[in-house]
Order: sequence, then structure tokens, then C-alpha cells
Amino acid sequence: MASKPGILTDWPWTPLGNFKYMILVPWVVESIYSFMVKDEKERDVSNLFIFPFLLWRMLHNQLWISLSRYRTAKGSNRIVDKGIEFDQVDRERNWDDQILLNGILHYLGNKYIPGASHLPLWRTDGFILIMLLHAGPVEFLYYWLHRALHHHYLYSRYHSHHHSSIVTEPITSVIHPFAEHIAYFALFAIPLLTSVYAGGLSMLGYAAYITYIDMMNNMGHCNFELIPNWLFSVFPPLKYLMYTPSFHSLHHTQFRTNYSLFMPFYDYIYGTMDKSTDTLYEISLKRKEESPEVVYLTHLTTLESIYHLRLGFACLASKPYSSHWYFLFLWPITLWSMMLTWIYGRTFVVERNRYDKTRLQTWAILKYKIQYRFNWQKESINNLIEQAILEAEKKGARVLNLGLMNQGEELNRYGGLYVHKNPHLKVKLVDGSSLAVAVLLNSIPKGTTQVLFRGKLTKVAYAVAFALCQKGIQVVVIREDEYEKLYKSFGTEAEGKLITSKSYSYKTWLVGDELAEVEQRKAAKGTLFIPFSQFPPKKLRKDCYYHTTPAMKIPMALENVDSCENWLPRRVMSVWRIAGLVHALEGWEEHECGYTMSNIDKVWEASLKHGFEPLKLPTQSKS
Repeated sequence: MASKPGILTDWPWTPLGNFKYMILVPWVVESIYSFMVKDEKERDVSNLFIFPFLLWRMLHNQLWISLSRYRTAKGSNRIVDKGIEFDQVDRERNWDDQILLNGILHYLGNKYIPGASHLPLWRTDGFILIMLLHAGPVEFLYYWLHRALHHHYLYSRYHSHHHSSIVTEPITSVIHPFAEHIAYFALFAIPLLTSVYAGGLSMLGYAAYITYIDMMNNMGHCNFELIPNWLFSVFPPLKYLMYTPSFHSLHHTQFRTNYSLFMPFYDYIYGTMDKSTDTLYEISLKRKEESPEVVYLTHLTTLESIYHLRLGFACLASKPYSSHWYFLFLWPITLWSMMLTWIYGRTFVVERNRYDKTRLQTWAILKYKIQYRFNWQKESINNLIEQAILEAEKKGARVLNLGLMNQGEELNRYGGLYVHKNPHLKVKLVDGSSLAVAVLLNSIPKGTTQVLFRGKLTKVAYAVAFALCQKGIQVVVIREDEYEKLYKSFGTEAEGKLITSKSYSYKTWLVGDELAEVEQRKAAKGTLFIPFSQFPPKKLRKDCYYHTTPAMKIPMALENVDSCENWLPRRVMSVWRIAGLVHALEGWEEHECGYTMSNIDKVWEASLKHGFEPLKLPTQSKS
């Protein structure tokens, strides 16, 4: 929002929320119905073409978003070495409003402007006219409109909203108040309307021009340089005819320079070219891929989780994971992505963060949770994990922490397999189990004397149950087989504190992966479920409380956090992810994987020292 919002700031359909897309329904229905009922000679293919073209524009923009986020996460050719936060993601989440506006205006133009309907497929003369008019009056008028928008009156009421984003993403290009977009549409309509009245507008000409605008807009707001230097060497005048991402980035950091739309020609003429333009361009081109100090290795979870990745839909990634009904319409993409992961699995960078001077990256393996359960996939997954470990070592990483099922006992003995195979590893492997135990122990409500323990027994489960017994808290186990395994592990040290029971009336439950639905339903009203597993239990009871999987609130010193980690709230990270950072910050030289575990109290104190905070229990939040 601008600092002093002017008239026509908000979009007319803002109150509709996600139902805003319904405004296109009458136009699309009329277009399809008209095409079906009219005679072949009367059918207007150009009218039918509008809606598929709007879908193409959305896809085109999303491809730029994904590419930009991937490249800036890797760090090569990055321009501004800062991150973005949730406030920018929220401000830019309605980037498709301008596509809806264009769609409505194009339908209106097709219906009411003479010569704008029944367009031919292609007219070369018409397209040449469009591009000449763009290079002439459009670029000239935009330059002066842009300078006018930087006058304090218009800037405070309109354009400051766009400049709220210092570090730009492709979608930043279209984040403007409604009134600004009306002005921009009027500008870009000059070539199209002239071509209509000259009888030269065609469907592909119109589509190519709008796609060109989208492409240049998106490219100019990428926070990485992608225009190769040889282009300007081969054709030096090109520097006056095409801008670069670093050129426009300076406009967002310096504000009073580089006003041009896509052609810097007018900045050279009127003396508003930033003096550091060429220098920043060269520096950005030479910038190498960033080497992380800490790597968090995760993987995909559900089939729909690919949309929740930071490289996917920004508006989804910025919120805790949940399934949505509209994912059903994306099933072809979901199916295609699933088949791709089965055939071709690899590791890729999805996110970068910075804590003070420590560089972090999140890498994801293109495998879904269900694939980890198949024995015939284990060798392939282990190979991918080992390759990632060796790649992290090659890049100079000090710590790699294994997230989610990448540290399974059946898969790789909690990561110990890789240390055994590579005994001279310099990068330290961390599974985060000690911090998980510490967080779980500090999540038990004060005054608790008994805890019901149910779920798959893991390294964390054994450790937390044993620690509770040592603290004098009675651990109640429902199943005999689980009791026998725990008792065999603890021996006489847990005498009297580890018991079996058939009652489900206990108010605090520590639960793992194999908690059955029928067991949840037997819990007493007001029961607190605290997961010790990587994945949360299904929330079946509205009259009970569900804590998150082991996690902590992160300090503000941890930067470039603009997405949620799976199901966790904003600025909350799993302890398995935090543990690797703490390990690196403390300079610990031992591995924490396999069946070994670091000192629980030491890890807990270290995490608090570096600004990580325990989460409130849901019972405390509601009180």
C-alpha cells in the first residue's frame, strides 16, 4: 500500500478475495457459447482466443517466478545481496489482478471496437507497426509518466507501493495500484488500437506484443543478471534499445535514476542514467554461485507439496501447507511431476538464508514421502543423499543436516551409513535428534506427572522417554511390544517410571508415526497431543489440543525467510533444520548421526543463546 493511498488505489474486486476469478466467467461462457451456436462464417476465433491467452500469461509469469527464485537461491549472477520477507510476499500475492483487468478490457474491446473482432491469424505489417509504435511513442510517454510518478504527490499516493520492494522479483513488475494500471494499459493500447484502425492487427501479433511486455517486465525485475555481455559486444547500439535486470535494479535502490521502460535510450538523452549501471552489470555477471556453510537436506512430502515449494506458488509457500480443492484442476501437472520424480530424481537448491554471516541453503531431493516407503527405492534415495553430502563437502559446507525421512533408521541408520562409507568426511552430519529431545522435554506442561507414550519407536522416542523417566515423570505405554523394547533399552534405570496401562485417560500424550485413529478417538476431552515424529498426526479431535512437530521460533537475525516449512507457521523452523545451524555456529566438530546423540542440555542452551525460542503450547495460546 502507498504511504498516502490516493483514489482508485484498491482493485474493484478486492472484496471478492479468491472468488475474483468469477468476474471472467460471464465473458468466457459467452465466448464459448457464441462460438458453438454461430455459423462457421460468423464465428470469432479471436474472441475465443482471449481466455487461453490469459492462461498462457499466468503460466508465463509463473515460469519467470520459479526461474528467478531458483537462480537467486543458488546465488550466481545475483544483483542485490539481500533477501525478501513475508511482508513483500503478501504485498505481491495479487500479481494476477492486472491479467484479469486486461482480460475484461480485451473482451470489451473485441466486442465494441470496430475492427477488433474476427482478427486474422497473422499480419506482418501490423506487427511491425505495433513494435515501431512501442519503440516510439510508448517508450517516450512511459519515461515521462514514470518521472511524473516519482513526483512526491503521485509517489506518496501511488508509485511508492511498487517501490516498497527494494529487492525485486518478476512479479514485482506488476504490483501497482489500480489507477496506475489503468494508465499503463492506456499506454500499451496505443500500438494495438492504431493497428486495429489501420486494419493490421492479428491474433498472433497481439499475443506476441503482450508476451513481449510480460517477458521484459519479468526479466527486468529478476534479481539476477542474465543478459550475456557478448550481445552488446556484437551489437553495441543494443545498450540503448534493451535494458538489463541490473539496470532496473538500480532504479529500485537509487529511486531517481534509470526511469526507462525497456529501452534506456531516454535515460541517456535526459541525463538520468545511473553512473554505476555498467559497473553493476559487470559485477553481477561475474558473481559466482554461493557456497553454503550449512545445508539442510529435505524432500517432497505429498504429491501436492510441489506447489508449496518456494520455487512453486509464492502465495502457497508463504503459508503452512494445506490441501486445496483447486489442486484437482492441476492433476495433469501433479501426475507429470510424480512420473518425473520416479524416472529422474535429483537434488536442487530451493532456498537460501543468512544468519549474521553464516550462509544456509535448503536442498530438496525430488522424491516423495511415499517413495521412501518402498524397499526398491532405498538404494536410489541413499545414492542421492550420499551425492548431496559429497557435493556439500565439495562446496565447502561445514554442516549438513538430514531432514524428514532422509535420516530414517531403515534407510540409512539415522545417517550413520554415510559416515561409515566416508570416514574422512569434513562436513559434519547432523540429524537434530538431541535438539528434538530438548524441545520435547521443554514442551511438557509444568506439573505433569504422567505421559502416555504411543507411536513408532525411533532414536528420538527412546531418548525422550528415557529422559522423562530420569526426570521422575511416569511414562505410560499402551502396547506390550513397545513396553518391552523400551524396558530392554532402559533396564533398571527406569524402574517404576515405565509402566503399561490400557487406559487412555491421560491428559498429555507423546505421539509418533504409528498412532492409530481409533486410539486418538479414545483420548479424553482436552488431551494435549505432542508429536515426537517428523510428520504431524492427523487432527481428528476438535475437543483436544495438537502441538506442532518439534520446532522453534527463529530470531529476526535469520534473514530471507519468505516461505513456511511444510505445515509449520511463519518464522518457525523444525528442530531438525535448526540443529545444523546451531552446530555450525558453535563450531562443534563431531557428527550427530547414527546412534550417537549430543548432550541435550548443551544443545538446548546453545539454541536459546542464538535467539531461537520455544513455541507456546496450544493450551497456552488459547488461554
